[in-house]
Amino acid sequence: MSSAGLRLVAVDGPAAAGKGTLARRLAAALNLPYLDTGLLYRATGRRVLDAGGEPADPDTAVAAARALLPADLDRPDLRGPDADRAASAVAAIPAVRAALLDWQRDFGRRHGAVMDGRDIGTVIFPDAPAKLFVTASPEARARRRWAELAARGVVRNLAEVQAEMAARDAQDASRSAAPMKPAGDAVLLDTTALDIEAAFATALAIVQARLGR
Repeated sequence: MSSAGLRLVAVDGPAAAGKGTLARRLAAALNLPYLDTGLLYRATGRRVLDAGGEPADPDTAVAAARALLPADLDRPDLRGPDADRAASAVAAIPAVRAALLDWQRDFGRRHGAVMDGRDIGTVIFPDAPAKLFVTASPEARARRRWAELAARGVVRNLAEVQAEMAARDAQDASRSAAPMKPAGDAVLLDTTALDIEAAFATALAIVQARLGR
């Protein structure tokens, strides 16, 4: 499968690095559809939890992935510690990733897209013309996630948030199925010391240069 000629932007990286915010703004600026692919795994994990199942069980997780509906991506309970753990568990199962692979590729191939996740540039669209790997220091990412939770009224200890994120990073990076890592031709964007506007301006310049406009 070739993505030659498609306006595809792959935005990968760990949680709370800012990739979702950047990807949404890039999609708006470039007039492209946007997909947060992490929601597919969160929705799959949530379906498993709703049924009282174990997200790490392959049969249960694959059945949930195959039953996924577009409306599942709009659920209000796809964020938080339980959803985070379930998403990471189902994402480590090769058959789950295979079940969701065509869904993601079909989305990107319709009209081009900006897609964010952990394996867009390495697995989903390895020949996407524009690839970013967005990261930040563990401390900065933990503070951002802690602030997001606080804004939603969820009171958490900052150290616990950082420990949970570190555990998920380790699982995502070490899994056998599509481990989280930068694509060889991705541009690394560290947002630790950048505010939102500076990060977006940098990302937009990189992507426009890669797309030839």
